Amino acid sequence: MVSTPVNTEGAVASRPTGPVWDRLSMKTKRLIWVWSFLALPILFYSVIRFYPTLQAFWLSLTNWDLMRPPVFIGLGNYERLFTDPQFWKVFRNTFTYLLIGTPISLLLAFTIAYYLDRVRFMHAFIRALYFLPFLTTAAAMAWVWRWFYQPAPIGVINDVLGLFGLPQQPFIRSVSQALPSIMVTSIWAGLGFQIIIFMAGLRAIPGTYYEAARIDGLGEWAILRRITLPLLKPTTVFLVVFSSIGFLRIFDQVYNMTTNDPGGPLGSTKPLVLMIFQTAFSSYQMGYAAAQTVVLFSILLVVSLLQLRVLRDK
Repeated sequence: MVSTPVNTEGAVASRPTGPVWDRLSMKTKRLIWVWSFLALPILFYSVIRFYPTLQAFWLSLTNWDLMRPPVFIGLGNYERLFTDPQFWKVFRNTFTYLLIGTPISLLLAFTIAYYLDRVRFMHAFIRALYFLPFLTTAAAMAWVWRWFYQPAPIGVINDVLGLFGLPQQPFIRSVSQALPSIMVTSIWAGLGFQIIIFMAGLRAIPGTYYEAARIDGLGEWAILRRITLPLLKPTTVFLVVFSSIGFLRIFDQVYNMTTNDPGGPLGSTKPLVLMIFQTAFSSYQMGYAAAQTVVLFSILLVVSLLQLRVLRDK
C-alpha cells in the first residue's frame, strides 16, 4: 500500500499513480492521437513534396547537366534568366493565358450554371455533357482540336467557314491566332468542372433568401446582385484560384497542338512550363530549369495569395 505524504500545512498531497498514459490529461491524449494519425501523411509529403521543392531551390543555384556533379554558381542562373528575351516572351504568354482565360472561363461557367440550374427537363444528361470534356484525356482532346483547326477539307472549322463563304483561317499556324486558339481549347476543357462547382454553390444557398426577396418585390437582376453573387463568393474564390493555377501551369494543350514546333509558331504560344520542360529534357540544363521552376513557383504563390487577399470576406 502506498502512503500519502502530508504537506507542511497539514493538507494531504495527492500523487498520481499508475502508468504514464494514465497521468496525461484528456487534451494531451487527444493531441497524441491526432499527431499519430498525421505522422504518416506528414512523412509522405515531406519526402514526396517538401524535399523535392527544397532540392529544386538548391539546384537553381548550380550548374548541372546530369552527367557531372552539380557545381555551385550562386545566382548565375537567375541573372541569365532575367536577361533572356525568350523568358520575357514566355512570361508574357503565360500571363496572357491567365488574364484572359480565367475571367472568360469563369463568366461562361457561371452563366451556364445559373441557367442550367433552372432546367428540369434532361437536367442530368445536359450536365453530364458539359462535364464530359473534363474527363477526357488532355492529349486526346488537344489532338481532336488540332484536327478541327486544320485547313479545309480536313479541318472542320474551316469547312464550316467555307460553307458560309468566309475565308479560311490559319488558327494554330498563325503567330497572332495560335494563342487564342489554344486558349479556346483550354477554356472548353475546364468548363465542365467549373459549371459543376458553381451549381453546387448555387444549390447550397437556402431558398428562403429568394422567397423573402421576391416577397419584398426584388427583381431577378437585384436578386442575382444582392443575394446570389455575395453568397456564392466562397465558391467563386475557390474557382478563381483553381483556374488561375491551371492557366499558369498550362502545358498539355500547347505541347500536343503544336507538337511539330512545341510552343510555336515562333514561340507565340509557349508557356513557362513548356520552357522548363525543354530546358531540362532537351537541353539538359537542369540548374537553369530549376531556376525557371522556382520563378514559376513564386508566381503561383504570389498570384494565389493576392487573389485570396482581394477576394476574401471582409
